[in-house]
Amino acid sequence: MAPPDPAPRLAGEYVLPLRWDDDAGLPELAHYLARLSGWIDVTVVDGSPAERFAAHRAAWPFVRHVPPAVTGRNGKARGAMTGIRLARHDKVVIADDDVRYERRQLADVLDRLDRAALVRPQNVFVPTPWHARWDTGRTLVNRALGGDFSGTVALRAAALGEAGYDTDVLFENLELERTVRARGGRVDVASDVYVVRRPPEVRRFAEQRVRQAYDDFAQPLRLARELALLPMIGVLVGARRGASLAAVAVGVVALAAVGRARAGGRAQFRPTDCLWALPWMLERAVTVWIAVALRLRGGVRYRDTRIRRAATPLHLLRRRA
Repeated sequence: MAPPDPAPRLAGEYVLPLRWDDDAGLPELAHYLARLSGWIDVTVVDGSPAERFAAHRAAWPFVRHVPPAVTGRNGKARGAMTGIRLARHDKVVIADDDVRYERRQLADVLDRLDRAALVRPQNVFVPTPWHARWDTGRTLVNRALGGDFSGTVALRAAALGEAGYDTDVLFENLELERTVRARGGRVDVASDVYVVRRPPEVRRFAEQRVRQAYDDFAQPLRLARELALLPMIGVLVGARRGASLAAVAVGVVALAAVGRARAGGRAQFRPTDCLWALPWMLERAVTVWIAVALRLRGGVRYRDTRIRRAATPLHLLRRRA
């Protein structure tokens, strides 16, 4: 266990939802949780099989370790909602198992919860293999268009209400944020708070491509723009409009550059990261149509189930609230 931190403990709860079938990353995560538990109260909501659950409990005696106690198709949302309900503090930080906070970042997001009901920090991949830089292209475009959804959020549990949020949707971070907004809570898109995230394995990265595209069913205008990409590219290629294709490519890179320039991003992202927005755009032009096909078949696969809804429209959540 890490030595006690001399600084005062942070008044918040750190909730880590996870489900592991492979414990290859157990020692590294155990080290991180030991450091984390010196700063803040930690609850790990573990949906792993029984053998893995027992191994995790033995490896993490310094955190509260519980199984999910909420129903729903989305395992991460079930874990997050369980942790929120068990939280010993009103201020709650939810983070995926690949997110790595430092104390100052935790303190920053918790302080911002004095002025907002939900805070959405920015993840930065460390290290940066090729597939992490590919996904960074998506990050920069999202930053230019209003803000990126990362693997961590912070919220005041009271702003969510007793009913919590829907755990049967795919885009759980957006569902959580919209539920807070529907109840009148202010959201702080904290693009200037950078939190390290470990890149996934290449296999996991590949599995996420269509699933991320499916999230756009929760954002109809974005979905329409992305559905138009492949036909547009096809028309320009068919008409041999090389200059027009080049102009589109320059526009995508320029958009990523705007995202890099925002909120101190030049210190976090390399100039060449903007170029990775091009392969990401081509990927999304294809995967969004695959997502449409999956929608027609009943939804996208999520472990041993299928999820049709990406997220609930904000106007419906406001009506229910």
